[in-house]
Amino acid sequence: MSNAVIGLPVGRGLLYLIVAGVAWGTAGAAASLVYLASDMGPVALSFWRCALGLVLLLAARPLRPCRGRAAVREPFARTALRALVTGLGLAVFQTAYFAAVRSTGLAVATVVTLGAGPVLIALGARLVLGERLGRGGAAAVAGALAGLAVLVLGGGGGGTTVRLPGVLLALLSAAGYSAMTLLTRWWGRGGGADAASTSVGAFAVTSLCLLPFALAEGLVPYTAEPARLLWLLVYVAAVPTALAYGLYFAGAAVVRSATVSVIMLLEPVGAAALAVLLLGERLTAATLAGTLLMLGSVAGLAVAEARAAKEARRTRTRPAPA
Repeated sequence: MSNAVIGLPVGRGLLYLIVAGVAWGTAGAAASLVYLASDMGPVALSFWRCALGLVLLLAARPLRPCRGRAAVREPFARTALRALVTGLGLAVFQTAYFAAVRSTGLAVATVVTLGAGPVLIALGARLVLGERLGRGGAAAVAGALAGLAVLVLGGGGGGTTVRLPGVLLALLSAAGYSAMTLLTRWWGRGGGADAASTSVGAFAVTSLCLLPFALAEGLVPYTAEPARLLWLLVYVAAVPTALAYGLYFAGAAVVRSATVSVIMLLEPVGAAALAVLLLGERLTAATLAGTLLMLGSVAGLAVAEARAAKEARRTRTRPAPA
């Protein structure tokens, strides 16, 4: 996953992001099963998710191609700074989101966090990176946000309560996610960002940030099914964490930031599908409509991104006039 070394094509980066978004969508269902099998709290779950994900990534490092490890020669200070900033962004993103869920509920926290993320990223990419979204991109972002609102709020009935502290926490979570995405894209444009090293450093910093809060909440849970809990934690650490974030950091380094933010909205789509298939929830018209809106927006942006990358390659390889 060392995109700076192997010259990751934009098409493959889009595929990585789609897989990462779908994998992130399984985290909610796995977390629900963890809560059913034990008394583990959300902060402790986030800590074990990152800490075990870090262990898995370190164990997999010897399996990486030697050419990738040999070709990347970054100053230690730059690598440490990238790990610190990315880890802090990840810690703010996760912790503020869980706090927002506790304060104002799952539906409102999800809509505000995932809805504000693409807007903040689009604005930041335009101001900082000079990336233009265009009319088609703006329409795709608007469609994705509309689909998110329908998907999350459409089946919620009239019991949704909006609380200002929870909304502010959700906006803080969106800011952490946006900063992480924009910085990953910024470093990727410089050609020196290594996705595997970024993931390892970010998980290490996030684990250290979450450890005091996890200890206060209760690091070791009580459970009557230790084997089941262990397998669930291993899954959460392996698939929606180590694999998904490794693919995310690789794809986000080569794909436009606004496109990244919309593709990552596949997370609630995957979560909704699992809720219907595994947890027995009912497939409503709102769930179907929101899913179709979001999938259509993701597909439209992905096609536009691939076409733009192909045209850029064609322009670079075109011979200069005599």
